[in-house]
Amino acid sequence: MSEAPAVDLDALEREAIAAVHAATDEAGLENARIHYLGRRAPLKVLLSTVGSLPPERRREVGQRANAVARTIEAALEAGLAALRQRGDLAGAESIDLTFPGTPPGRGHRHPVHRVMREIEEIFRGLGYEVARGPEVETDFYNFEALNLPAGHPARDGFDSFFVADEATLRAAVEGQETRVLLRTHTSPMQIRVMERERPPIRVIVPGKTYRRDSDATHTPMFHQVEGLLVDEDVTLADLKGTLEYFARAMFGDERRIRLRPTHFPFTEPSVEADVSCFQCAGRGCRLCGFEGWLEMLGAGMVHPNVLRFGGVDPARYRGFAFGVGIDRIAQLKYGVEDMRALFDNDVRLIRQF
Repeated sequence: MSEAPAVDLDALEREAIAAVHAATDEAGLENARIHYLGRRAPLKVLLSTVGSLPPERRREVGQRANAVARTIEAALEAGLAALRQRGDLAGAESIDLTFPGTPPGRGHRHPVHRVMREIEEIFRGLGYEVARGPEVETDFYNFEALNLPAGHPARDGFDSFFVADEATLRAAVEGQETRVLLRTHTSPMQIRVMERERPPIRVIVPGKTYRRDSDATHTPMFHQVEGLLVDEDVTLADLKGTLEYFARAMFGDERRIRLRPTHFPFTEPSVEADVSCFQCAGRGCRLCGFEGWLEMLGAGMVHPNVLRFGGVDPARYRGFAFGVGIDRIAQLKYGVEDMRALFDNDVRLIRQF
């Protein structure tokens, strides 16, 4: 049996502690660790040969050697923590607390939000009230009451998001409306407003709408403003004058509009309104497809059936309605080529406004 090397553990402990205290950086501490706790260090050699000692000394030497190793390890950890703390304090002391800090960034209104507020202010100036409605609608208000009965081919163009929830099940049990969907337009508020108010009615309804559509000029969620005016002796000329005022207030005093005949189930007659291109003043450019006109909105005289569904007598009252795509207006006004960029959450786009 080989003898364990003779090592003065007390002297070794004092020497190691002194070396740790003398270290001025992490490299010095690492050198001390290797010298006193490395594989070839006298203390490690002693621990590996404790078994060669006589039984009566084996326990005493082993316990003392392990205690010295733990003391050196604790000193190394404390020394490393102290070095790092001194480094942090030195870094903190190098900061000039009197120097002006970085100012916080300013928030920006989203282009769609800016256009929505601008439209609201324009029509408030004409005496219109602003109303809000539910984004989850029943089939009755979204289609049926707007002259779009079940099976009507125009329903296919809306490509709706139908949903089922607790309200749907409860309505089915009560024998009421059972088809619920995310509204495809803000037009359902025409009926809701006429149900609770008597003419004269002047109201606009801004809000989110939803359809299964996504390309450069369409998104599954988009914003729309519905406009409704119901009174006695309302004519198409009143509608044209209102839209002309809106176009000039939104795009500039030089703007002109034109009405083109079209078909919507909830208006008769129906028109699409274009505004003269504000980039080329009607001469033709890339923005307007070299036609001089930009498509602005759809409108028309409220269909008598829609008035009846709202509880309004079409023999006495007439009205007009229009639907403005807020995202489309923002796209035109701010020159955004792809509408999807408005909803990509890229802060660089918002900062431009």
